[in-house]
Amino acid sequence: MAEKDPFQQVFDEIRADPQNAEFTRRGIDPLYSVGPEATIAVIGQAPGRVAQDTGIVWNDKSGDRLRDWMGVSREEFYESGKLAIVPMDFYFPGRGKSGDLPPRKGFAEKWHPRLWELTPKIELTVLVGNYANRHYLGLRSKDTLTNVVRNFRDYLPTYVPLVHPSPRNQMWMARNPWFEEDVLPELRRRVRALM
Repeated sequence: MAEKDPFQQVFDEIRADPQNAEFTRRGIDPLYSVGPEATIAVIGQAPGRVAQDTGIVWNDKSGDRLRDWMGVSREEFYESGKLAIVPMDFYFPGRGKSGDLPPRKGFAEKWHPRLWELTPKIELTVLVGNYANRHYLGLRSKDTLTNVVRNFRDYLPTYVPLVHPSPRNQMWMARNPWFEEDVLPELRRRVRALM
């Protein structure tokens, strides 16, 4: 009997996890994208409603902006095999008063290490938004995301910390012109080198 594909094995285990039973019962699969040739990991918050409904990660205006920030086309983002796109939670967490609810606690701790074992070629991890940055950089509560992103060089060459590319962050972008002047060119250069 042929051995099961390890990527499919992890996917099946995530679907079968009792923590995800309500999603699986409703026919909703975990939403992430990984492959053995990935050299860049993109870690975001959790799929939004549109992404979950279409079954395509970052399939919204935030995704368009993220691809622009990274300097990759939609085709490269989804079809190159060079990107492991792994949110902090693989399911849409629902809506709260001021936007989407946060990813579930403990989800990334449980499943991310399993996926990283299968993607040994990753050289750069792009951390998108507060939850990914806090988890992977071990930030203290007093560390602001703005300061972390401003000091992005402190985390190179392994990580590039970013704010969330949501259209709601337009004011932040206007107040912090250094982001487009300093961070994005370096992000694009590093991404292109690994593509």
